[in-house]
Amino acid sequence: MSIEVYRDAWGVPHLRAADPDELACAQGRVTARDRAWQLEVERHRAQGTTAAFLGAAELGWDAFVRRARLADTARRCFARLEATDAATAGWVRAYVAGVNAGLAEGAVRAPEFAETGLTPGRWEPWTPLSVWLSTHILFAGFPTKLWRDEVARRLGEEWTELFAADGPGTAGSNGWVVAGGRTASGAALVAGDPHRFIEAPGVYQQIRLACPAYDVVGLAVPGVPGLAHFGHTGPAAWAITNAMADYQDLYRERLRRLPDGSVEALGPDGWVPAAAHTETIEVAGAEPVTIEVIETARGPVIIGTEAPCGDVSGDGGPVAADRDAAVRGPAAAPDDGPGTEDPGAELPGTEVPGTEDPGAEVPGAEIPGTEVPGTEVPGAGDRSCGEWEAVSLRYVPRVTGRLGFESLPALLRARTVADMDAALDDWVEPVNVVQAADTRGGLLHRVAGHVPVRDRSNSLRIVPAWDPAHAWGDAPAPLPRAEVRGHAVMANARGLAAPLGVEFAPPHRAARIDELLGASAAWTPETTAAIHSDTDNPSAARLLEAVRRAGEEPGAPGARLSPAASDVRARLLAWDRRMDAESTDAGLYAAVRGAVVRRLAGHEAFAALREPAPYPELFRPWLALGPRVALALETLLVAGPVPAGDVDRIVREALDEVGAGAPPAAWGATHRLAPWQALPDPDGDRWPGLGGDHDCVLSTSSVPGWTDRSARASAARYVWDLADRERSRWIVPFGASGVPGDPHHRDQLPLWLRGELAPVTTDWNHLTEEHDPR
Repeated sequence: MSIEVYRDAWGVPHLRAADPDELACAQGRVTARDRAWQLEVERHRAQGTTAAFLGAAELGWDAFVRRARLADTARRCFARLEATDAATAGWVRAYVAGVNAGLAEGAVRAPEFAETGLTPGRWEPWTPLSVWLSTHILFAGFPTKLWRDEVARRLGEEWTELFAADGPGTAGSNGWVVAGGRTASGAALVAGDPHRFIEAPGVYQQIRLACPAYDVVGLAVPGVPGLAHFGHTGPAAWAITNAMADYQDLYRERLRRLPDGSVEALGPDGWVPAAAHTETIEVAGAEPVTIEVIETARGPVIIGTEAPCGDVSGDGGPVAADRDAAVRGPAAAPDDGPGTEDPGAELPGTEVPGTEDPGAEVPGAEIPGTEVPGTEVPGAGDRSCGEWEAVSLRYVPRVTGRLGFESLPALLRARTVADMDAALDDWVEPVNVVQAADTRGGLLHRVAGHVPVRDRSNSLRIVPAWDPAHAWGDAPAPLPRAEVRGHAVMANARGLAAPLGVEFAPPHRAARIDELLGASAAWTPETTAAIHSDTDNPSAARLLEAVRRAGEEPGAPGARLSPAASDVRARLLAWDRRMDAESTDAGLYAAVRGAVVRRLAGHEAFAALREPAPYPELFRPWLALGPRVALALETLLVAGPVPAGDVDRIVREALDEVGAGAPPAAWGATHRLAPWQALPDPDGDRWPGLGGDHDCVLSTSSVPGWTDRSARASAARYVWDLADRERSRWIVPFGASGVPGDPHHRDQLPLWLRGELAPVTTDWNHLTEEHDPR
C-alpha cells in the first residue's frame, strides 16, 4: 500500500494514496486510530447493543433500533449497492477494512474501553450504512405526528398545527453561497454551519482525501467514508442544510395474534400475515430483555408491539432520549439564575410540571390519539385477547433498499456544479437543501433526496393502515431548485423546500443572514466569520412588544407594575436584542422569557396537554408541553387558546417575578455548553458559557423556562473559497482527536467559542508527515 498520512497544525489528517479504494482504507484506519471509542459507540447504537456496556439507560434506544429494523435495512441497502454499483460497494468495503485494521490501536489509546470493559468489535461492510441510518432516522421528526395527534385529540382539531416550529428534535443549519460578483476575489464563497446536538467527540471530522482521481478537504461523519455534507474539491465546493422535508410516515395498525402465535395486520386488502420474531437485548448490570419485532406491509412496528394479553415481553419500553438528529440530550445540571431550574430530565427541559412519566407504557387496547375522523376500522367488532393496536414507521430506505451511498464517491470526483448536480440525483436521505459553486462561475441551489408522494394527511398525523388513500406513489416527488442571484441563503425556513414539508424553522436566521449579506459586495473568508457569530435575536421582538404593553396604564385595579418590574421593563425596552454571553440585559430577557413560558404552559387552556402522552420515552422531546410552548412562544403570544388578556397578565407577572428576585447574571453564566457524551461528564459545570440563542444566526439552543443549558449549537463552521482553497476556513467545537489528553482533543474549542475559524492548509510542504505503522 502507498498510504501517506500527514497532519496540519491542528492535528487534522491529510491522507494520500494511489487510488480511491486505498484512500478509503486509509480514511477508515486513521478514523479508528483517532476516534475508536466514538466509532464503537456508533456501531453499537446502529445495531441496538449499547445497553450491553452502557447499562439500562440505553435499553429503550436499543429496542427502537431493533424494532425499526435499522441494521437489517442497512444490510438490504448494501446488498442492493453491491448488485447495482459494485465499485461503490467495494469502496465502502475498503473503508471498513481500514476501520478494522485501526480499531485495536485506537482502543489502546482510548481510556473509555477500559472503563466500560468494552472490546472493539468487527465492522461489517454494511456497518457504515447502519451508522448513517441511526444518525439520521429522527431527522425528519416523525414523532411530531404523535404530538399533533395529541393536540388534536385533547385540545381540538383546530389547534393541530398551533405549535409548529423548529421543534425539539429537529436539526438544522445555516448556509449561504455568494456569487463572485459580491466577493472581494471575484470568485464564489460557500459558507455556513450545521446545528446539531453537540457531542464530544464531535459529529464532524475535518479531513483531507487525496489520490490521483481527486483531492478534497471537508467534514466527514465518523464511521462513513467520503465527505457527505461539506467539501471542497478545488474546482468546486458544496454544503447542505436540513430541508425540513417530511418523508417518513406513521401508520395506525390493527394487529391480531393467531392461535399458532403468528401475527396478522389489517391492511387495505384485509388481514394479511405480518413478520414477527423475538430478540434479546443484553443489559449491563441487569437481566436481558426480550422484545418482539413485528413488521407489517407498511413498515416496522415501533410502538405497541405487545398484545393485550401479551405472551412476549416488550412494551415499547422506557426509551432513553435520543440525539439530534437522533436527539441525544445530556443530563443537564441545575443552572444558576432564576427560571432555569433543571429537574434532572434526560434531555434538558423535557420534564414539565404535569407531564411526569411521558414514557409510560402504551396501553395494549389502543393507541390514544390515533383516531382520524371518518376512518373507522372496517369490520371491527369486539376485540379478543389477541387483537390490539400499534404504530408502524414507513421510511424510504426500508421501502426502496436504497440509501444513496452512490452519491458519495461521485461528489469527491466532482469538478463542476453540473457534476455535483448529477451526483446528488442519487441522494436518498436525509433530504437536504444543497448549495454549490465552482471556479467557472457555476452556482447550484437545489433540494436533494427522496420524498414520497402521498396524501397530505400522511404528513400531519398518524394515518390508518387499512385505508388505501394513504399508500405511497410509485415515484418520488419532484425536487425544487432555484437560480442564485447575487447570493442565496438556506436556514431551514419555509422557502425552496416548502412544497415538501409541513413545519419549518422561523424565518429569523434566514432573513438576518440575507440582510447581512446584502450589506457588502466584497465578502472574504475572514469577514464571513462575523455572520457566523451574529447574536441579534429577532424573535425577541414579539415578547418585547408585550413587555411594552405591560407598562401602559392598565384598566384593571391592581394590575400596575411594581417599581422593580418597571425597572426590568425599562431595561428590556432599551436592550439591543443581542444575545452576547457577557450581556446582563440578555440574561434579564432570558429570565423574563422563561417566566412567561412557564406561566403559559401552566395556563388552564393547556391543562389537557399536561397529561403524559402514552408513548415511549424516546419521543419525550417531541411530546412534552414545556418545550413545545417555549419553541412556539412567538405564536402563542398572539394566537392560540390563551386569551389576549391572560397573555398580558402573564407578562406582567413575569416582570414582577424577575424584578422581585436577584438580578439575573450575564447570559453566558447560565447559557453554558452541554455536550452529549456516551459516558456522562461528572464535572458538567466546567463547560463554558455561550452567546447566541435558538433564533440567532449564532444558533445555540436551550429550552426556555426549564434550562438555559445549550445542547444544540454549531457542530462545525466553514467557509469554502473558490478563488484559493488555501484561504478557506473551518472549525469544530472540540478538535481532531477523540482521545482524552491528546494535544488536539479540544484545542479548537477556544477559537470556536470566539467565533474564529482555523485555516485550511493544503500545501503538503506545510504539513507534518506521520509514520503509519502497518
